[in-house]
Amino acid sequence: MEGNQSWITEFILVGFQLSEDIEVLLFCIFSLLYIFNLLANGMILGLIWLDLRLHSPMYFFLSHLAIIDICYASSNLPNMLENLVKHKKTISFVSCTMQIVLFVTFAGAECLILVVMAYDRFVAICHPLQYTVIMNWRVCVVLVIATWACGFSLALVHLILFLKLTFCGPQEVNHFFCEILSVLKVACGDTWINEVLVFAGGVFVLVGPLSLMLVSYMRILSAILKIQTKEGRRKAFSTCSSHFCVVGFYFGIAMMVYLVPDNSQREEQQKILTLFYTLFNPLLNPLIYSLRNAQMKAAFNKALQKKRTI
Repeated sequence: MEGNQSWITEFILVGFQLSEDIEVLLFCIFSLLYIFNLLANGMILGLIWLDLRLHSPMYFFLSHLAIIDICYASSNLPNMLENLVKHKKTISFVSCTMQIVLFVTFAGAECLILVVMAYDRFVAICHPLQYTVIMNWRVCVVLVIATWACGFSLALVHLILFLKLTFCGPQEVNHFFCEILSVLKVACGDTWINEVLVFAGGVFVLVGPLSLMLVSYMRILSAILKIQTKEGRRKAFSTCSSHFCVVGFYFGIAMMVYLVPDNSQREEQQKILTLFYTLFNPLLNPLIYSLRNAQMKAAFNKALQKKRTI
């Protein structure tokens, strides 16, 4: 076995077994969705930057969510689009490793920034009088730095263990990008430490944060029901329901992919779930936070009016 091992230079991404015509069609659809993702999240960043009314902790965290979504989609979609249009399936070992690192970093950061946003809403609704004291700018910056640091640290541990593996063939990765579990399946030798780390990381960034958010939303719901005015209850429900939709979609799919026991019959289903997770979730965030948020709509209308006057 030892004599057959060699340092490979590229992997073959199996992806979806489709005809060239279908691949071209998917290239057009996915390209439009990717461009819309960049424009929508870019619009959120621009509105938050330009409108002083949006310079608050809630929108500070939302701006980082938009940055994560842009980077998250950009970490693997451009390569997938290139493979679709050129009908090639190869990716270099270095590019594959970078995809794993970036994917883990941004996926972990997104999970944790959603927890921070839930905490911000919890403080705003359950402790409104102390909100400006608790969620001061120093605390906000520390929470964001901790979010990015945790995502990067988790990716760094995965990288160190991944580089210790050897690959002796076959080089075919049954996915449309270098998803870590799929790449581990083509490694030689024992990968149980890597698999345990993936599961432990999933518990850390999925189960733990989701549990905290559920507790927060139970407290928030209790506080909302105590609000006397109908308008106050409507505003609180509108803000929290938007965030809860994002959390449910994101965490639900991620837990199905990384925490449900794997088997060969679920591989195609996992690829489809990961496609939704990678392509549609970054689109969902700007749609929900812009269409269901009165302040974001007001900022957008204000920006349009300024453009017309110019």
